Amino acid sequence: MTATPYLLYLHGFRSSPRSFKARVVQETLERAGHGERLICPQLPASPKAAIELALELAAQHAPDKLAIVGSSLGGFYATWLAERLGARAVLVNPAVDPTRNLEKHVGVTTNWHSDEPFAFRQEYIGELEALKVAQITRPERYFLLAATGDEVLDYRDMVAHYQGARQHVIEGSDHAISEFPQYVDDVLAFCGFTR
Repeated sequence: MTATPYLLYLHGFRSSPRSFKARVVQETLERAGHGERLICPQLPASPKAAIELALELAAQHAPDKLAIVGSSLGGFYATWLAERLGARAVLVNPAVDPTRNLEKHVGVTTNWHSDEPFAFRQEYIGELEALKVAQITRPERYFLLAATGDEVLDYRDMVAHYQGARQHVIEGSDHAISEFPQYVDDVLAFCGFTR
Protein backbone atom coordinates (compact mmCIF):
# COMPACT_ATOMS: atom_id res chain seq x y z
CA MET A 1 0.00 0.00 0.00
CA THR A 2 1.55 3.29 -1.06
CA ALA A 3 1.25 6.47 0.95
CA THR A 4 -1.41 8.99 0.00
CA PRO A 5 0.26 11.65 -2.14
CA TYR A 6 0.16 15.39 -1.86
CA LEU A 7 -1.53 17.11 -4.77
CA LEU A 8 -0.11 20.34 -6.17
CA TYR A 9 -2.81 22.15 -8.17
CA LEU A 10 -1.60 24.85 -10.57
CA HIS A 11 -4.23 27.21 -11.96
CA GLY A 12 -4.17 28.96 -15.33
CA PHE A 13 -3.43 32.47 -16.53
CA ARG A 14 -5.49 35.17 -14.76
CA SER A 15 -6.98 32.44 -12.56
CA SER A 16 -6.65 31.57 -8.88
CA PRO A 17 -7.15 28.84 -6.26
CA ARG A 18 -10.81 29.90 -6.35
CA SER A 19 -11.27 28.63 -9.91
CA PHE A 20 -14.08 26.18 -10.61
CA LYS A 21 -11.80 23.19 -11.20
CA ALA A 22 -9.62 23.93 -8.16
CA ARG A 23 -12.73 24.08 -5.98
CA VAL A 24 -14.07 20.81 -7.43
CA VAL A 25 -10.72 19.12 -6.65
CA GLN A 26 -10.69 20.59 -3.13
CA GLU A 27 -14.29 19.58 -2.35
CA THR A 28 -13.75 16.06 -3.69
CA LEU A 29 -10.57 15.59 -1.63
CA GLU A 30 -12.29 16.96 1.48
CA ARG A 31 -15.20 14.53 1.06
CA ALA A 32 -12.69 11.68 0.79
CA GLY A 33 -10.87 12.83 3.94
CA HIS A 34 -7.78 14.08 2.07
CA GLY A 35 -8.42 17.83 2.13
CA GLU A 36 -5.12 18.52 3.90
CA ARG A 37 -3.25 16.88 1.00
CA LEU A 38 -4.06 19.71 -1.44
CA ILE A 39 -1.50 22.42 -2.13
CA CYS A 40 -3.10 25.14 -4.25
CA PRO A 41 -1.11 28.40 -4.29
CA GLN A 42 -1.93 31.70 -5.93
CA LEU A 43 0.70 31.77 -8.67
CA PRO A 44 2.58 34.99 -9.38
CA ALA A 45 2.31 36.53 -12.86
CA SER A 46 6.03 35.93 -13.47
CA PRO A 47 6.53 32.38 -14.83
CA LYS A 48 9.98 32.25 -13.20
CA ALA A 49 8.49 33.21 -9.82
CA ALA A 50 5.57 30.78 -10.31
CA ILE A 51 7.94 27.86 -10.94
CA GLU A 52 10.16 28.85 -8.01
CA LEU A 53 7.10 28.88 -5.72
CA ALA A 54 5.90 25.52 -7.06
CA LEU A 55 9.38 23.99 -6.60
CA GLU A 56 9.57 25.34 -3.07
CA LEU A 57 6.20 23.79 -2.21
CA ALA A 58 7.09 20.51 -3.94
CA ALA A 59 10.43 20.33 -2.10
CA GLN A 60 8.51 19.98 1.15
CA HIS A 61 7.22 16.60 -0.09
CA ALA A 62 9.11 13.69 -1.66
CA PRO A 63 8.57 13.60 -5.44
CA ASP A 64 7.28 10.01 -5.21
CA LYS A 65 4.57 11.32 -2.90
CA LEU A 66 3.63 14.28 -5.08
CA ALA A 67 1.19 14.48 -7.98
CA ILE A 68 0.43 17.60 -9.98
CA VAL A 69 -2.72 18.84 -11.70
CA GLY A 70 -2.30 21.79 -14.02
CA SER A 71 -4.96 23.66 -15.94
CA SER A 72 -4.17 25.73 -19.04
CA LEU A 73 -0.97 27.70 -18.23
CA GLY A 74 -0.79 25.61 -15.05
CA GLY A 75 -0.59 22.54 -17.32
CA PHE A 76 2.49 24.04 -19.00
CA TYR A 77 4.07 24.55 -15.57
CA ALA A 78 2.98 21.06 -14.44
CA THR A 79 4.76 19.50 -17.44
CA TRP A 80 8.05 21.24 -16.61
CA LEU A 81 7.71 20.22 -12.94
CA ALA A 82 6.82 16.60 -13.78
CA GLU A 83 9.92 16.35 -15.95
CA ARG A 84 12.10 17.97 -13.29
CA LEU A 85 10.72 16.03 -10.31
CA GLY A 86 9.66 12.75 -11.91
CA ALA A 87 6.13 13.30 -10.59
CA ARG A 88 2.80 12.25 -12.12
CA ALA A 89 0.82 15.02 -13.78
CA VAL A 90 -2.71 15.52 -15.02
CA LEU A 91 -2.99 18.24 -17.64
CA VAL A 92 -6.36 19.86 -18.17
CA ASN A 93 -6.55 21.71 -21.50
CA PRO A 94 -2.85 22.59 -21.06
CA ALA A 95 -1.02 25.35 -22.88
CA VAL A 96 1.64 23.61 -24.99
CA ASP A 97 3.37 26.80 -26.09
CA PRO A 98 1.98 29.76 -24.12
CA THR A 99 4.41 32.17 -25.77
CA ARG A 100 2.10 32.06 -28.82
CA ASN A 101 -1.03 33.02 -26.86
CA LEU A 102 0.22 35.27 -24.09
CA GLU A 103 2.19 37.81 -26.15
CA LYS A 104 -1.09 39.68 -26.75
CA HIS A 105 -1.68 39.89 -22.96
CA VAL A 106 1.49 41.88 -22.21
CA GLY A 107 0.43 44.90 -20.18
CA VAL A 108 -1.94 45.34 -17.27
CA THR A 109 -4.77 42.83 -17.02
CA THR A 110 -7.03 41.58 -14.23
CA ASN A 111 -7.51 38.39 -12.26
CA TRP A 112 -10.76 36.58 -13.17
CA HIS A 113 -11.86 36.00 -9.59
CA SER A 114 -10.98 39.29 -7.94
CA ASP A 115 -10.76 41.85 -10.77
CA GLU A 116 -7.46 42.77 -9.14
CA PRO A 117 -5.11 44.29 -11.73
CA PHE A 118 -1.66 42.82 -12.33
CA ALA A 119 1.10 43.48 -14.84
CA PHE A 120 2.08 40.81 -17.36
CA ARG A 121 5.49 42.03 -18.52
CA GLN A 122 7.28 41.49 -21.83
CA GLU A 123 10.14 39.69 -20.06
CA TYR A 124 7.67 37.02 -18.91
CA ILE A 125 7.53 35.74 -22.51
CA GLY A 126 11.25 34.94 -22.25
CA GLU A 127 10.66 33.28 -18.87
CA LEU A 128 8.01 31.06 -20.52
CA GLU A 129 10.42 30.25 -23.35
CA ALA A 130 12.94 28.98 -20.79
CA LEU A 131 10.35 26.54 -19.36
CA LYS A 132 9.36 24.87 -22.63
CA VAL A 133 9.56 21.08 -22.68
CA ALA A 134 10.29 20.07 -26.28
CA GLN A 135 9.24 16.46 -25.73
CA ILE A 136 7.95 14.64 -22.68
CA THR A 137 9.80 11.65 -21.29
CA ARG A 138 8.02 8.70 -19.66
CA PRO A 139 4.57 9.43 -21.13
CA GLU A 140 3.01 6.96 -18.67
CA ARG A 141 3.40 9.57 -15.95
CA TYR A 142 0.96 11.93 -17.76
CA PHE A 143 -2.82 12.04 -18.14
CA LEU A 144 -4.22 14.54 -20.64
CA LEU A 145 -7.79 15.76 -20.35
CA ALA A 146 -8.54 17.85 -23.44
CA ALA A 147 -11.70 19.26 -25.00
CA THR A 148 -12.26 19.57 -28.74
CA GLY A 149 -14.44 22.62 -28.01
CA ASP A 150 -11.67 24.55 -26.21
CA GLU A 151 -12.16 28.10 -27.45
CA VAL A 152 -8.73 29.29 -26.22
CA LEU A 153 -6.27 26.51 -27.10
CA ASP A 154 -6.18 23.87 -29.85
CA TYR A 155 -6.68 20.39 -28.44
CA ARG A 156 -4.75 18.89 -31.41
CA ASP A 157 -1.55 20.55 -30.15
CA MET A 158 -2.15 18.91 -26.76
CA VAL A 159 -2.81 15.46 -28.24
CA ALA A 160 0.38 15.66 -30.32
CA HIS A 161 2.55 16.99 -27.48
CA TYR A 162 1.43 14.31 -24.99
CA GLN A 163 1.64 11.44 -27.47
CA GLY A 164 1.87 8.09 -25.70
CA ALA A 165 0.33 9.47 -22.51
CA ARG A 166 -3.07 8.43 -21.23
CA GLN A 167 -5.51 10.75 -23.01
CA HIS A 168 -9.19 11.51 -22.64
CA VAL A 169 -10.40 13.78 -25.42
CA ILE A 170 -13.83 15.20 -24.69
CA GLU A 171 -15.99 15.90 -27.71
CA GLY A 172 -17.16 19.50 -27.43
CA SER A 173 -17.03 21.11 -23.98
CA ASP A 174 -14.95 24.30 -23.50
CA HIS A 175 -11.67 25.64 -22.15
CA ALA A 176 -12.95 25.52 -18.56
CA ILE A 177 -14.31 21.96 -19.01
CA SER A 178 -17.60 22.98 -17.44
CA GLU A 179 -18.51 19.36 -16.71
CA PHE A 180 -15.23 18.75 -14.83
CA PRO A 181 -17.06 17.11 -11.85
CA GLN A 182 -17.67 14.13 -14.19
CA TYR A 183 -13.91 13.65 -14.59
CA VAL A 184 -12.50 14.58 -11.18
CA ASP A 185 -12.55 11.01 -9.83
CA ASP A 186 -10.46 9.79 -12.80
CA VAL A 187 -8.08 12.71 -12.32
CA LEU A 188 -7.59 11.98 -8.62
CA ALA A 189 -7.31 8.21 -9.15
CA PHE A 190 -4.48 8.80 -11.67
CA CYS A 191 -2.79 10.98 -9.03
CA GLY A 192 -2.89 8.09 -6.54
CA PHE A 193 -5.92 8.94 -4.43
CA THR A 194 -8.22 6.09 -3.54
CA ARG A 195 -11.71 6.47 -2.20
